[in-house]
Amino acid sequence: MPAFYKRHHRKADGRELILYGLAPLEDSPLPEPAEPFRAAPHLRYHPLRQEWVVYAAHRQERTFLPPKEHCPLCPGREGGFPTEIPFPSFQVAVFENRFPSLVPDPPAPPEGPPVAVGEASGRCEVVVYTEAHAGSLASLSEEERLLLAWVWRERYQALYALEGVRFVMPFENRGEAVGVTLHHPHGQIYAYPFVPPVLEREGQAFRERGVLLELFPHLGPYAVDEEEGFLAFVPPFARYPFEVWVAPRERHPGPWTFSEGEMAAFARLLGRVVARYDALHGEPFPYVMVFHAAPLGEERTFHFHVEFYPPRRNRDKLKFLAGTELGAGTFVVDALPEETAGLLREAL
Repeated sequence: MPAFYKRHHRKADGRELILYGLAPLEDSPLPEPAEPFRAAPHLRYHPLRQEWVVYAAHRQERTFLPPKEHCPLCPGREGGFPTEIPFPSFQVAVFENRFPSLVPDPPAPPEGPPVAVGEASGRCEVVVYTEAHAGSLASLSEEERLLLAWVWRERYQALYALEGVRFVMPFENRGEAVGVTLHHPHGQIYAYPFVPPVLEREGQAFRERGVLLELFPHLGPYAVDEEEGFLAFVPPFARYPFEVWVAPRERHPGPWTFSEGEMAAFARLLGRVVARYDALHGEPFPYVMVFHAAPLGEERTFHFHVEFYPPRRNRDKLKFLAGTELGAGTFVVDALPEETAGLLREAL
């Protein structure tokens, strides 16, 4: 593992903040308000879909598209607007979400609903990619992006070690078109007390056969980019016109089993995928990026991969989920995967 430094800080309201850097982090923390940290999410079971729904009413109050000078993810400034990171500089910051959907010590769920209820235990973290207010995975330097990849790996290991956690998922929502509420480059990590339904189905598919290993030899027309053992491609069954997956050619349950060389290749390829998206129309491309690693107990057969879901179907039109997608779960796609793969290949 390349050397990086880690500094733990307990915020005034009790939440944990972890700073990561390539050099020692020696700045003194700035004063911060000690607002109470109260969150009371709970679970309710959907009997027809047979899945848990999380209720977190306090999230209605979360910060929504503030001006740059009030960005809560920028470094703190002496006498300036208080931010989540009360330090004058940092490289990568991870902190417990102020508006979490899952919490380590949840209150008991309400007794009134006529369906099964449960405690919303787990952990929700925010991962701030850089102290710069503007940018993306593509604009980070190679060194910065590699540090971020190691932070994801370290958080996987830390969160899977928590009691009761069954699935860990880093993700990024980018752009107002997908409902992002803060423009500063960042992602999130959810540590769930259950295996979500999409991952249950994927886990079952991988237990039955090596789905991605069987697919790789046939992806020529769908390939977008590659890097030393990793492939970026538009899946031939894509549900979004410009959907891209990134996966190692050899099966890994998650980034925690990558070698140092594989970590570097993975970080480079992620950055280039985002750069290709941005080059497609000459402007930042909105997407949701989700890491699919092995749920607890599925490490032997699961094949790690990253899925990008961009809502655009062309330069000025969005792909909205409507009747057939939301009501039936059957997607209708406006462009052929082999054609959008070609457009992304040519974008850089």
